[in-house]
Amino acid sequence: MRTATAAAEPPRAEFGRPGLGARFLRAGTSSALATGVSQLTFIGLSVWGATPALTSALAFLAGAVPNFLLARRWAWGRSGTPAMRRELLPYVAVIAATGLTAVGLTTLTGHLIEPLALSGFWRVVVLDVVFLGSYALVFMLKFALLDRFVFRDAARTRGSTS
Repeated sequence: MRTATAAAEPPRAEFGRPGLGARFLRAGTSSALATGVSQLTFIGLSVWGATPALTSALAFLAGAVPNFLLARRWAWGRSGTPAMRRELLPYVAVIAATGLTAVGLTTLTGHLIEPLALSGFWRVVVLDVVFLGSYALVFMLKFALLDRFVFRDAARTRGSTS
C-alpha cells in the first residue's frame, strides 16, 4: 500500500542508469579523457608533419573508441554486448558527425593558414585550438543525441540481466 508521502516522491532513475546530471558530468569526463587521447595523437602527428586532415581524423578515432567504452558503461550504466542496430550504429553516426565537424574545421583552417607560413609550433597551436574548439561546439548536441536516442533505455542491452 502506498502512502501519500511515497506518491509525492519523484520517480527514481532506473537501476543502473545514473540521473541526468550524473550522466552529463560523467559523459563530459569521459569525453575529456577521450579528448586527452585525441590531443596526444593530434600533437604527435602534427609535430611529425602529417596533414591536418589525416592528423585530425586519426586523432578523432584514437579518442572515439575509448570514449564509447567508458561513456557507455560509466555515464549511461550500460553493460553486456552492445546491440549493433540499436546502440553501436547510432553511436557511430553521432560520433561520425562530430568527427567530420572536427576534421572539416581543422582541414579548412589548415588551408586558410597555409599562406601565412607559420612556424611548426604556431601551426600546431592554431590547428589544435580549432580541433579542440570544434569538440566544445558539438559536445552539448552530442550529449543530447546520445542520451535521448542511443542510450535511452538502461535495460536494453544483450547479455544484461535487467
